Amino acid sequence: MTDDDPTLLPGGGHDPAPATAGGTAPAADRVLLARVVDVTVSVAECSALVTSRASGAVVTFEGVVRDHDEGRGVEALHYEAHPTATEVIREVALAVAEAHPEVAIAVEHRYGDLVVGDVALACAVASAHRAEAFAACAALVDEVKARTPIWKRQEFTDGSDEWVASLG
Repeated sequence: MTDDDPTLLPGGGHDPAPATAGGTAPAADRVLLARVVDVTVSVAECSALVTSRASGAVVTFEGVVRDHDEGRGVEALHYEAHPTATEVIREVALAVAEAHPEVAIAVEHRYGDLVVGDVALACAVASAHRAEAFAACAALVDEVKARTPIWKRQEFTDGSDEWVASLG
């Protein structure tokens, strides 16, 4: 991408994909990022991707490793991703974009070793109106957690650990 890219906005966002005869771009054109990676994930990156001149609202979610779970102290997490995890997270994002035709979506989930305070899930949803952005972001987070094949091993402060079969 160069500085003369006509869709690039100040701050790095893009104008949304051209509208179709029905008034909205296809879902595939509105899912700007959907991946599972072993590097730091960023709400700022996701937000910059979905922000456009048409955005009246940009709703973000940052899933952060917390220091406790059900009364037990958590030291760290290790996420394992199935080889199809990126394909599945993209399918989830596309389904949410289909259900919410006025939104743009960016979502990424991290795998590997994380410590308390690290971001495990980052996403942003932009829309002309806040209600649609909030609804789509909530649906996106819920479906990513329910469907993306990622498992976590929690390491507790007492030295024990346990695998959790879902993102929960």
